[in-house]
Amino acid sequence: MPKFYARRRLSILAALTGLIASVGLLNSPTASAALPTPVSAATARTYLASLTVAAEDRTGYLRSLFPTWDTISGTCNTREWILKRDGSNVATNSACTATSGSWYSVYDGATWTAASDVDIDHLVPLAEAWDSGASQWTTSEREGFANDVTRPQLLAVTDNVNQSKGDKDPAEWMPPLSSYACTYVRAWVQVKYYYDLSVDSAEKSKLSSVLSGC
Repeated sequence: MPKFYARRRLSILAALTGLIASVGLLNSPTASAALPTPVSAATARTYLASLTVAAEDRTGYLRSLFPTWDTISGTCNTREWILKRDGSNVATNSACTATSGSWYSVYDGATWTAASDVDIDHLVPLAEAWDSGASQWTTSEREGFANDVTRPQLLAVTDNVNQSKGDKDPAEWMPPLSSYACTYVRAWVQVKYYYDLSVDSAEKSKLSSVLSGC
């Protein structure tokens, strides 16, 4: 069993408190909500120092091994829930599909008024997680990772920017908006630490470099 389950048990009350606050029990989140605030740079540096450094291995990876877009609340699946959370003045129909609203993409500073122009990014990509230890998880554990709305792991961003990121780690890709760099790497390290995922040497070097300036 991955070590993150032990961490999850230790922090279950805090996690539930944060989730209840953000979703209003079982209601959809408000449009003013945002990516859960990542740990501080100092904490991220401490977390990073404790992560295992290992070469990546993508053998056997398939995206379908990470079931996505679970039902989060009512008729809202994970994508729809994040669109509601990260947007402004988002209106939805009975199926929870966004019919209007606006979305500011923190990666590139663009604002969109059509949900079709927005992707839900897995900040730590699914393939990257597989490379870093998720290949040893159960399908249920990978599903939990792919639909995690409690950690700073999912956010709405410009679709083509997300596609340019693909499955790259911070050594290979950083958000075009440099002012978001510190938030991005703090979130990346927090997610990797929580799920007990490894980092490769280039990835760790880049994370350390950015964090040193945060």
